[in-house]
Formats: sequence, C-alpha cells, structure tokens
Amino acid sequence: MYTYADRMRAVELYIRLGLRVRATIRQLGYPTKNALKGWYQQYLKHQDLPENKAPRAQKYSLEQRQAAVAYYCAHDRCIAATMRALGYPGRGTLTAWVRQDCPETSKSIVGRAWPAAKPDALMCEGVVQLCARQSTAQEIAQKLGVCRGTLYNWKNQLLGPYAPASMKPTPKQSPVLDEVALKRQIETLRQDVRRLKLERELLKRAHEILKQGSDIDLHRLTNKDKVVLVEALRAQYELPELLSLVSLARSSYFYHRSRVKLADKYVDVRRNITEIFKA
Repeated sequence: MYTYADRMRAVELYIRLGLRVRATIRQLGYPTKNALKGWYQQYLKHQDLPENKAPRAQKYSLEQRQAAVAYYCAHDRCIAATMRALGYPGRGTLTAWVRQDCPETSKSIVGRAWPAAKPDALMCEGVVQLCARQSTAQEIAQKLGVCRGTLYNWKNQLLGPYAPASMKPTPKQSPVLDEVALKRQIETLRQDVRRLKLERELLKRAHEILKQGSDIDLHRLTNKDKVVLVEALRAQYELPELLSLVSLARSSYFYHRSRVKLADKYVDVRRNITEIFKA
C-alpha cells in the first residue's frame, strides 16, 4: 500500500512527463498502469488525493453473519448444508466466522455431521456396502444417515487409503471371447511369419542380383535397385507386401519400372547400330 506522498509524487511526475505511463513507472519503479491512471483521475476530480484509501464496504451485514453462524451451530455444524439453505457465504468466509464467533468449535465439519453415536457396527456396515457396490456411494450414505465423504473416511480408517473403493468381483471372461482372441493372435503370428519369410527372400535375392555383402539394408537401396528386387519376386508375392517391405511408394515403383524398360530398349538399339557399323 502506497502512502499519500508516494501517490502524489507519482501523479506529479506523470503530469510532468506528459502523461506517459511507461516513463513514469520506469522512473519510479511503481505503481501499476491502472493504479497510476486511477490516482490521476482522482487528482483531476478533487485537485488532491485522499489521505487514506476508502475502506471496502462489507459484503455481508452483521445480521447475516449472526444468522449464518446460528444456522451452522443448530444444524449439526454442516458447512455445506448452511451454504445450501442460506445461499451465502463462501466456505472460507463461513469457516472464518465460525472460528471467530464460536471458538469452542475447534474443528469445522464439512458435509453432514456423524450421528451422535457412531458405533463400529455402523462403520463396518457402510464399508462392506461400499466395497460390495450393490448401489452408488451416495445412496449408501443416505441410507446410513451420513455424508458421502464420511463413508470414504470410514473405508480409509478400516482398509487404508490405498484400498480400492469397490471390491465387486469382475465376471469371468466368456469362453467364446477367449477363442476369438486366440484365433486373432494365431492370425497375427501367421502374418509375422509370412513377413519374415518375405524379408528373408528379399535379402537373398538382393545378394544374388545386386552382388552386395551380407549386411544389405533394404531401406537404404536406391529406388532402381528396389524395383529390380520387386520385379524378381512379384510372381510369388503380392505387390503391396513387397513395396511395404522395401519402403517404396507405388508411384515411384511404376516410374522407375518404366525407366528401366526404356533403358533396356535403347540398349538393344545401340547394339543393333554397332553390329551394322561392324558389318
């Protein structure tokens, strides 16, 4: 909070610098842009600044505060019930009022208060029903006369915070579903075997045709070499499988295949021309 002298110094410098906000803040190191403009508007209106900042009006009257605290104490010290019934205030405000007006209340209770007598049998019954999950937690809490949070607190006290809230047994998987999953797994394995067999055949042909070493990488071959390999095995395997294994696009395959055939055509033409000249 700035003193009267700090605010006047800022306004006078603001006027002297030609109402330049950034220059004023940069030179003084304070305040914010909105605060400086607000001080300036007050100065224009009153030709001065108020000595002290006007106190903020109370949001709730004393009667409203007393009514809220009285309702809280009369209804099992339940903050949520008080807020729903009165429509005010916030949880933090009501907690502060209760601690100030009722110091004997050492701990505020969130949600509905526990019954006057909380026997262990009731706690055990609530935890058993919660874990069995025959109905929702809210329905179980209403039937036992407690709030939903209390039900989970009981579960944490008896079973620990890391125990699952529901221990309802899961139904066994149908044998039909097991058979379908097994068939799907077998089909996947067959596809993997076929793919490995095809990849081995490609590597073998690459070694025979391209005359490269045993460390051939199908993905690093030129597109022209890939087309040669695909053409060599196309009669035995499907074209999409071959293109997928050598990482060759379909358009690139047809383009380079046409280029290879065109090159072979010109080879024959040059051979014929050479034979004519030799004759």
